[in-house]
Order: sequence, then C-alpha cells, then structure tokens
Amino acid sequence: MNDLYVGTAIFLISYAVIVTEKVHKTVVALVGASLMLLLKILTQDEAFHSETYGIDYNVIFLLIGMMIIINVMKETGIFQWMAIKSAKVARGEPFRLMIILSVVTAVTSAFLDNVTTVLLVAPVTLLICEALEVDVIPFLITEAIASNIGGTATLIGDPPNIMIASKADLTFMDFIYHLTPVVIVILIAYLVTLKFIFGRSLRVSDSHKERVMAMDESTAITDRPLMVKSLCVMGFVVLGFVFHHQLHFQPATIALAGAALLLLLSRAEPHKILEAVEWPTLFFFIGLFIIIGGVVKVGLIKIMAEWVLSVTQGNLFATSMIILWFSAFASAIVDNIPYVATMNPLVIEMAKGIWPNLSGTALLHNPDLMPVWWSLALGACLGGNGSLIGASANVVVAGIAEKGGRKITFMRFTKYGMPLMIESVLISTVYIWLRYYAF
Repeated sequence: MNDLYVGTAIFLISYAVIVTEKVHKTVVALVGASLMLLLKILTQDEAFHSETYGIDYNVIFLLIGMMIIINVMKETGIFQWMAIKSAKVARGEPFRLMIILSVVTAVTSAFLDNVTTVLLVAPVTLLICEALEVDVIPFLITEAIASNIGGTATLIGDPPNIMIASKADLTFMDFIYHLTPVVIVILIAYLVTLKFIFGRSLRVSDSHKERVMAMDESTAITDRPLMVKSLCVMGFVVLGFVFHHQLHFQPATIALAGAALLLLLSRAEPHKILEAVEWPTLFFFIGLFIIIGGVVKVGLIKIMAEWVLSVTQGNLFATSMIILWFSAFASAIVDNIPYVATMNPLVIEMAKGIWPNLSGTALLHNPDLMPVWWSLALGACLGGNGSLIGASANVVVAGIAEKGGRKITFMRFTKYGMPLMIESVLISTVYIWLRYYAF
C-alpha cells in the first residue's frame, strides 16, 4: 500500500510540474523515473526489460530509425520542395493550407503510424509558415490532432490498436470495417470546427501570397540522386509498416533497417545525422515510460479500471460507454500504451465472467463483446488529443517545434486539444449507440 501512495505521488507531482512548465519536461520525466528506481517502486530490471512495466523500446527505436531517415532526406531539399508545392496548391491561403496539411496528415497516419507521419509533415510545416510569416504553432497542433484521428482508423495507425488486435485476435479489415467510418465523420467534423477556430485569425498579406506563388519548387532539390535513394528506402519502409504483421517484424525493426540502409547508401557523416536526432524527446519518452510503469505496477490504473467495470455490473452498453469516456480522459493523462496493456486483460476477465461457457475466439469475438473492444480503441486513440503528453505524436511535434525555435506549451495544446477530443468522443458515442445498440 505504501508503494501505491509513493508511486501515485511521484506520478502526480511529475505531471503537475510538467503542466506548470517551470522545468523542462525531459528533466521532470528523468527525475520522476529516477525516483521510481531509487525508491524501488520499479527495479532496474523491470524498468529496462519488462514488457509490462518497462520502457517501450519499439516506440523508442521506431522514432530513432525514422528520425535518421528524415535527417538524411532533409539534405536533399525534398521537404523544401513539398513546402513550396503545398503552399502553392493552397494559393498562399493559410487556412486552406491548414486543411490540406491536416487531411494529408490524417490519411497518411492511417497507413503509416501517427508518429512517423508527423516526423514527415512537421518539418514541411515549419518551412511553409516561415515563408508565409504566420504562427506555426496552430498548424503543428492541428497536425498532431489530425494524426491521432487518422491513426485511429486502422490496425497499424496507432500502437493501442496493434495491442488490442493482438489480444482480441482482430484483423486489419476488422478495424477498417468498424472504425474507419466513424473516423471519417470525426475528421470532417474536425475540419469544420477548425474553420470556426482559425478561419478568421489566419490571414497574410497579398505580397506574402505572391512571394510564395512566385517560388520555383524545382530549385529546392539540391541532391537528386540522394533524393531518389531516400524515396526508395522510405517506400520500402512504408511497405514494411503495412505488412509488418505478415512479415513478423515489429515497426522498430523495419525503421532501423531502413535507417541503416539509407546511411549506407548516402555515405552521410553519422555524427552529423545522429546529432540532429531529437534526443530530448526520446529521453522524455524513456522517463515517462518508467513513471507510468511504476503507476501500473503499484496498481493505480488497475484499481481505476476495475472500478469502472464494476459500476456497469455486466450491462454491456453501459460498459462500452464508460470504457469509451474513461479511456479518453485516462489517455489524456497517462500514455495510452500502458493503459491499454492494463485494460486488455480486464476486458477479457469481464467477458469470462459474463460468458463462463465460452473460450478462445468464441469468447473474444462474441458479437456482444465487440463494441467494448471498439470503445476501448476509440477512447484510447482519440483521448491522446486531450493533452500535450497524451500521445506520442504530440510529444514529437512539440520537440520539432522547440528545435525550430518555437515552444508549444502544455496549456496552449490543451486549450485546443481537449475540446476537440471531447467533440470526437461525443461523435464516437453516437456512432457506437447507433451501430451496435439502437436497433
């Protein structure tokens, strides 16, 4: 019980200090992680090697691999080309550009993953906004939110979906059939809401528009042979992500292999490429994983989740609704990966209690249980939009912004993210009721 109080205190204090932004979030995460280890809430072996409580190295090395690939690609001028092309398609109109980038981010996130997508799109955004001389922060925040919305649509778009698919034995097409329709509705509502939030505030002078339209994107490419090599490697990496389940490789393995191949083909100086990796972001994740692992180990998340399931007393509609909303707000506070890792076995245990005569696929794919799985997926993935640390993509975008000389504060992200998260979960509530319970 003492460990429960101590672990919870470390988590709450760390979170509070991150919100105040008096100390850099990476420092806070590493101090919190150190306290979890020094006070023996987690052992070093658990923190560094346990799949249940420790650092998620698949996330860490996926990020490292993709950051290396993007740092090599950056040398070719491909991002400048994409920036100029996007700005010209939008005819220099900032809000139109925001919509284009949000749609591209959401669609790409469904077929890659949301972290990889923002690593590709954010550098382009920085360059466009610099040319138009508009505030880049709203663009980056809207892209992070769009990436989480788009990533919800497929099995590979967001890590919680991969974890749910593994536990519930669900296929890629199951996610397309059950989640993609509501994600399309949520994305449309999101774009309409952006019109009300930013439609009037994003304005640039005609001279800035003319300057952008006069740019020649073809001159941005500085190393065409390296660009071709980079695009080929990126293409193979994307295919690897799409078919990673059939290939029996984790996304991190595919990303690292792609990074190694591109370093070999480019003959780039490793010191220069590795120096540009977002190390503060990576160490923030490392610290955060250990803090959350400590909270999971002491049982705080399990206590909360069991309470949620006990309240419904076997009513599956009530269970779906509570899991949807509880997951959304929980995922805005804690990382949704350990949260889903905790909820998966609890959902299965609940199902065993309701249908004691069923087992295996008959239990997991019981038609009455399926809405509960989709509620968990929607809540966990969309809930990440509620705060800056709610989803990996948000943290990565904040790191890129900081490196570019702009800071996304916790409160500014939450100001936009929380209302938009609530909007998306409300739509999900109506969808689950109409599709699974109303008729």
